[in-house]
Amino acid sequence: MKFSLKRQIVLFFLPRLMWFFMWLIYWSCKKRFYISEELQHTNCIATFWHGEFLMLPFAYLKLRKKPKIFIIASKHFHGELISRICACFEFRAVRGSTNYNGVDRGGMRVLLDSFKNLKEGWDMGITPDGPRGPYHSIADGVVAMGQKTQIPLSFFRVHNHSFWELKTWDKFQIPKPFSRIDFFLSEPFLLDKTLSIDEAKREIYEKMQAL
Repeated sequence: MKFSLKRQIVLFFLPRLMWFFMWLIYWSCKKRFYISEELQHTNCIATFWHGEFLMLPFAYLKLRKKPKIFIIASKHFHGELISRICACFEFRAVRGSTNYNGVDRGGMRVLLDSFKNLKEGWDMGITPDGPRGPYHSIADGVVAMGQKTQIPLSFFRVHNHSFWELKTWDKFQIPKPFSRIDFFLSEPFLLDKTLSIDEAKREIYEKMQAL
């Protein structure tokens, strides 16, 4: 997708500034990590809420010193911005939407690419409520990934003890400097193939919210 000159300039400078800003906040804060040791022995479908993205790269780098993850990001401007920020952390991106029902946005291709990456031992990062919500909803894509590949999900959560919350659909959180951040990377969880889509969504939601 081609962007206007103004947006191209933003895309050149902003990801680098964001990367620097993220590191500043991270280093100023007290951190606690609760990471399942079982994740050392398997790749996973890293499942996290859209509004908790900002500090999550640091949790992943705590898990894997050498990143081996693809993040699913939309083809729109916001997705391009996210993919470039991820590139600063040496994460790769699969571009598109996992919404393969309704309007075709290349969702099936994104899922097939994700299946391939998972089978090759990569982690896949997905926001089940992204890129446009509704807030804390579960889309079909994460269910398809878990059930078709039988690669375990791991639920990544960030609990910011003091933060600014943006007035966006995802209630995006920015931790305040010198506050505390708790990171949770759950035990690998295999999604039962026999569950209906609605049952699987409910189980994913409940496990994410329990952290």
